[in-house]
Amino acid sequence: MYQHKQFAYIIFVLLGWIASFVILALVLLGPNVPIILFAISLIVIGFIFHGLTIKVSDKDISWGFGPGVLGKKIKLSDIEQVKAVTNSFRHGIGIRITHDGWVYTVHGFSAVALDLKDGTSIRLGTNDQENLLTALNSRLDNN
Repeated sequence: MYQHKQFAYIIFVLLGWIASFVILALVLLGPNVPIILFAISLIVIGFIFHGLTIKVSDKDISWGFGPGVLGKKIKLSDIEQVKAVTNSFRHGIGIRITHDGWVYTVHGFSAVALDLKDGTSIRLGTNDQENLLTALNSRLDNN
């Protein structure tokens, strides 16, 4: 079984930058409900999107953000092709749909594209592209 977690360093940098303004607002304005709620939402976003874990078993591939939320599981038998790809800035971070299909990523530009038999395309961002491809190809060859 293959399992790898990529941490979202860019999200931590962005949230830290925003948090510095929240702290400044707390110092200047004092504690108030909107600022505290905004600070709590930053913490929740950081917890949910702190990383992306990809798992490949003998029968399926699954992925999820942070504690395993907002992900998906696909049977390997539903995959037609896998290939190494490079995301661009337009692919962004997080979850989104682009002209290349669904994109799940937290940091960097390396990704693996899954082309499904139903025509759906999915890009999984990873900093372990070679090992993920090897794990997928070895299991796809066995199926």
